Amino acid sequence: MSIFDFFRGPDINQGVQMYQEAKGAALIDVREEDEYASGHIPGSKNVPLSNLGMISRVVPNKKTPLYVYCLSGGRSSQATAMLVRMGYEVVNNIGGISGYSGKVER
Repeated sequence: MSIFDFFRGPDINQGVQMYQEAKGAALIDVREEDEYASGHIPGSKNVPLSNLGMISRVVPNKKTPLYVYCLSGGRSSQATAMLVRMGYEVVNNIGGISGYSGKVER
């Protein structure tokens, strides 16, 4: 492990795999609607950071494991902190779609 590993964000590809293996989990894209429409990870739900207070409409059960991503990992980091404050029990920041190597849908 080098000093640069400390500054590297989460690996979104590993995070998506964890999401796929987690029973009943939700994959949340916190980018704005136009960003989501330009390409997103299949199965993800769009709840923009600016509207995160509406998350209960998409994920009402606060015990549901959440896997959160954005473009680069910054907004998803903010969102995970907010979701924990809202009472969600299992919240994972999986980073940014810019590092995603899988299929995207539009």
